Amino acid sequence: MLREILRYKQRLDNLFSKISAFSGRPAEFELRSHWTRYLCVLVSGFLEVSIYEIYTAYAKDKSAPNIANYIEAQLEGFQNPKMGKILQVVEAFNPKWAEEIQNLPDYLKIKNAVDSVVANRHKIAHGEDVDIEYNRLRSWYADVYKLIVILYDQCGLT
Repeated sequence: MLREILRYKQRLDNLFSKISAFSGRPAEFELRSHWTRYLCVLVSGFLEVSIYEIYTAYAKDKSAPNIANYIEAQLEGFQNPKMGKILQVVEAFNPKWAEEIQNLPDYLKIKNAVDSVVANRHKIAHGEDVDIEYNRLRSWYADVYKLIVILYDQCGLT
């Protein structure tokens, strides 16, 4: 896996483990809720960064420098990575890859996780109320990471 992705994942894993230690007392419940919202923003960012890192590394490995530079410039503004948007990027590289993702047995679960993380991140960023449970976010994070591994493996990066 690419160094930047591993670094980001390690940071998230560390934060998730710290938050899971909260006991559930009323004061800690509120603190855990705030941390869960913060983690939701970070998980969305993790997905954005991972897609950028994977496809720019792929472009650098497989194409001429000017093409790789163009792809890097196009992906710099990649934000709010809902599944439809991710599939557009994947399909631009290889339509078969997008089809493979859509044919995964747990595609709908992964899609729901990705779309939920991004939708909640958007609400959080705009000051709206969200009701995300820690365990639900942890499950979404696992599915987001599953997608990141699939994207990485499709590109055949080493």
